[in-house]
Amino acid sequence: MAESASCLLVTGKGLDVETRGGGVRQVTLLSVESWSDVCKELGTKLPWHTRRANLLIDGIDLAATVGRVVTIGEARLRIHGESKPCNVMDQQHQGLRAALRPHGRGGVFAEVLTGGTIRVDDVVVIDGSSFAALSSSPL
Repeated sequence: MAESASCLLVTGKGLDVETRGGGVRQVTLLSVESWSDVCKELGTKLPWHTRRANLLIDGIDLAATVGRVVTIGEARLRIHGESKPCNVMDQQHQGLRAALRPHGRGGVFAEVLTGGTIRVDDVVVIDGSSFAALSSSPL
């Protein structure tokens, strides 16, 4: 995975370069704050995309977005649930899976309702109210 300043989300698919194809697990979102807590617990500073999430969001409790519609740039996403860490996380860094489990630190997954381009520093709007900013997105 590599970071990008912008990316295109495709309705019903996910990122244009990484379409997961159908279902509701099309895009994953991780919060800056949760990732910071994970790194503190592990005693190391890991790149956020070690989590293999698609979008990094700053300033929001993503667990509170489940069931809600989030707008980022031109795109609208419905947050469907918590993204549970799998055993691949321990292949990335030993202990990462356990560190991601508490408090929804693993982030959330979403379905792309309306596709469009999103960019770093786009405002994140939840049900019509601005809350945070997109910090980064990997390709």
